[in-house]
Amino acid sequence: MSDIARRFSENPLLMPKDLQPSTADLQIISLLNPGVFVFEDKTWLLVRVAECIAQKEGVIFFPIVNALGKIEIIEIPLNDPDLVMTDARIVQYKGLDYLTTLSHLRLLCSDDGIHFYEPKDTNTILTGMGNLEQFGIEDCRVSKLDDTYYLTYTAVSENGVGVGLRTTKDWKNFEAKGMIIPPHNKDCAIFEEKINGKFYALHRPSSPQIGGNFIWLTESIDGVHWGNHQCIIKSRPGLWDSARVGAGAAPIKTEQGWLEIYHGANAEHQYCLGAFLMDLKDPSKIIARTLEPIMRPQENYELSGFFGYVVFTNGHVVDGDRLTIYYGAADEFVCGAYFSINEILSRLEFVGYK
Repeated sequence: MSDIARRFSENPLLMPKDLQPSTADLQIISLLNPGVFVFEDKTWLLVRVAECIAQKEGVIFFPIVNALGKIEIIEIPLNDPDLVMTDARIVQYKGLDYLTTLSHLRLLCSDDGIHFYEPKDTNTILTGMGNLEQFGIEDCRVSKLDDTYYLTYTAVSENGVGVGLRTTKDWKNFEAKGMIIPPHNKDCAIFEEKINGKFYALHRPSSPQIGGNFIWLTESIDGVHWGNHQCIIKSRPGLWDSARVGAGAAPIKTEQGWLEIYHGANAEHQYCLGAFLMDLKDPSKIIARTLEPIMRPQENYELSGFFGYVVFTNGHVVDGDRLTIYYGAADEFVCGAYFSINEILSRLEFVGYK
């Protein structure tokens, strides 16, 4: 079944071979889900770069960041009875979960929004810091309010998966705000405008027992301390987003409401994109939601990769009616697609979802 995405003919825009590893000991396994922003008349991507050490027969290696901020390599024999490997992304060892890769964020820029490169005069790598980010930082959303950029990202450690925050005004100096939402939580996108004098953000707590992987709304006075959490979007049994849902980038302000592009997945872990609409004055009120995806995996680079059947976004650029979405494909490649905001709005079902 087709969708309404107009994919770049140049896709994939970025592949693992296009970048150099952060150290000589590591190799890049995949590029994923870039945060996106415009700065100094250029389009910028903050790409998640997942790295690992070259594997040897009979042993599994995976990297972590130790307490000193240095990369440390963990080595486990494949025949160790305490080792469980049923997912290409996760290692379970002695009751603890580890990631098979270590992710950092890499800055790349473009003059045309299609061809990206690492600028020579900029420190382009943002890495995990401290014990709450020792397994890496992932999937950054970038929101701009006034002259400040807010970087919300997934912080991973043996303590769980939570939301970290850093801010910057110039993309050279960063202020770390720590973990602003504790585990288990991710997919945090801050609105790019205050509503009634408050910051608002979408986020996604997870519960494997009661509840599910739903999208929540929260508010803040200072953009760091968050409260008044409300569940606003749930997964839908029998549909393409039956297993989990999560926010994409910052909501887009339209005359009809706050438009959010979100991802959903089914029980087979196939990821598509959809949209929902929030009230302009009270974003806890859901006005409408798409019944069918606006984008689904269908190209070879979306169907086959490190983890296939995936399109996933947390970054876009708005130019009038044109929405340029940059997305991760098959958990390995960075791609781009154009959408019409009005066309997305026309696909919404105007009924009260909760």
